[in-house]
Amino acid sequence: MKLESIPRSPTHASDQKGFVSGLKTLIGIAFFSSLLLGGGIGFWANSPADLPAAEATVLVQNGRSALSVLQELETARVIPSARALHWLGRLTRQWPRMKIGEYKIQSTLTPWQVTERLTSGESIRHSLTLREGQNMFELAESLDKMGFHPKQTYLERFRSEIWRKKVGVGSAPSIEGYLFPDTYLLTRVMTPDEVIDVFTRRFQQAWLPEWRIRAQELGRSQYEIVILASMIEKETGATKERPRISSVFHNRLKKGMPLQSDPTTIYGIWERWTGNLKRSDLQEKTPWNTYAIPALPLGPIGNPGSAAIDAALHPAQSEALYFVSKNDGTHEFTNTYEDHLAAVRRYQLNARAREGKSWRDLKQD
Repeated sequence: MKLESIPRSPTHASDQKGFVSGLKTLIGIAFFSSLLLGGGIGFWANSPADLPAAEATVLVQNGRSALSVLQELETARVIPSARALHWLGRLTRQWPRMKIGEYKIQSTLTPWQVTERLTSGESIRHSLTLREGQNMFELAESLDKMGFHPKQTYLERFRSEIWRKKVGVGSAPSIEGYLFPDTYLLTRVMTPDEVIDVFTRRFQQAWLPEWRIRAQELGRSQYEIVILASMIEKETGATKERPRISSVFHNRLKKGMPLQSDPTTIYGIWERWTGNLKRSDLQEKTPWNTYAIPALPLGPIGNPGSAAIDAALHPAQSEALYFVSKNDGTHEFTNTYEDHLAAVRRYQLNARAREGKSWRDLKQD
């Protein structure tokens, strides 16, 4: 009698997987049943494992399973068994409450403390300081180095129409100037837009109501004041000089004179600048080169703080039209071109006075 072969079920492979999965489930149930029967589940859940001192940081993002997070912690040797702790969370219905975030887990924690940490939502916060005068290129690079998304992503968002309109500078090239200098606490699960929102909301909080009134008195828009403030911020680090620098810029604008500010020229070539400001750079006509245009640059050249904004709104009463660096962080202010030339000879054309601190000591074209 010929025996016919039994046809192979198309669900055979899935049945095998189901069997293995079911077996693991039974093992998990058996493990916790034994703990329950022995009255030890509470003791186990509240006792730290006997592991060498260790610590690991785990990133919980949208869509990530609790088991994969626990397996990463097991691999890092901060928990003894991912599957056992996974079952604890399932029995106590903790894992649906797991929140996105970055968490630091120590091997000294009990299983229950691990589940509490992962469901707390208290993500690690990283401190980032945006210094007064820093520009968006420097900020984007800092965020990149700290692991808060790539630099280019931020630069694209800073220049995007969405953000320009949101900040209220729709026709500007970017939101430069509206990323307020301060120290911020950020989490690595924040999106680039969430990070940018923190900076720009801080600017709106810092902008005083009386500043709007004062800008109107000067016949300037908020954007023009921010441009001026960004230039003042880059020209001097001496607080007492800011109103005097502001006075020179205001006086020159009234007379239709070029502002002749080195930092604006540098900003215009930032992405190709090597640190060597050349004479040809000062002669190149760009929307940022205030040696070549008798007006404000196209936009801010950095992000000014409150003191610089206040100085832009309240220039000192003077007739000064020129200032030159004294190579010690301060400047010599003069009213006439002749006096300015004398100051240049004294502080910039005198090699001993410069002591290598001036860009004019660098190689020229």
